[in-house]
Amino acid sequence: MTFADLALGDHLFIDSNTLVYHFAADPVFGPACAGLMNRIQSQELHAFTSTHALGEAAHRMMTIEAAALFGWKSKLLQRLKQHPAKVQQLSKFRQAVEQTPQLGIQTLTVAPPLIAVGATISQQTGLLTNDALMVAVMQANGLIKLASADADLDRAPGITRYAPA
Repeated sequence: MTFADLALGDHLFIDSNTLVYHFAADPVFGPACAGLMNRIQSQELHAFTSTHALGEAAHRMMTIEAAALFGWKSKLLQRLKQHPAKVQQLSKFRQAVEQTPQLGIQTLTVAPPLIAVGATISQQTGLLTNDALMVAVMQANGLIKLASADADLDRAPGITRYAPA
């Protein structure tokens, strides 16, 4: 299934990679993600993300911007940790965080008990922690549709993944 298969009025969860592809204008997935964001902003779709997914997107946006701005090709996290003044020069990650609710995406908080639920989901499905936590948040909020490029999430029971392409 792709983003184009989402029907008018659908409720869906937005994975961090979908936000990153949109805000970073990814050459492959960016156009489909921008189209999805337009549908959300025009209220054709009801979209949700979570605090942890938004934080994950901000983190990735920070590394993408640092690589582009400073010409770094490797060891991005190590370099950012060693050069806090460089982190202070970055702004696109913050703009992405601030623009997400303006697009009409509601951010759900992660209740502490969901972390244990996510750990159980990890053990049952083999999903990594952040992905399993996202599934736990979706389940807790009655969401079954997911906008994500991550095929690993196809292992999540009761979740239908919609990919950018």
